[in-house]
Amino acid sequence: MKVPSEKRRELSQTIASLSCFVRTEKGCRRCDFCRSVEDENCLILLEEWDTQANLIAHLKSERFRVLRGAMNLLEEPYERTFHANFHPVGIKDV
Repeated sequence: MKVPSEKRRELSQTIASLSCFVRTEKGCRRCDFCRSVEDENCLILLEEWDTQANLIAHLKSERFRVLRGAMNLLEEPYERTFHANFHPVGIKDV
């Protein structure tokens, strides 16, 4: 997320506050909020969910609506990417 420098603190506080609650939602394995070391106005929110159903419940939640509202502070549209993890049969961790 690319945020104008004058809005960085406001958005960071909002996301940090919401992240604490997201971590307690059913199925949340991870919720990390980071800032790029190369560009302090580039913020990253990384979430990991145990099931698609729990992710969808989160995306429908009031907290996510608040987060989406906060995105109005961004300089440019944010990028949202979904990845599905799978473990192929017969492949073991090294």
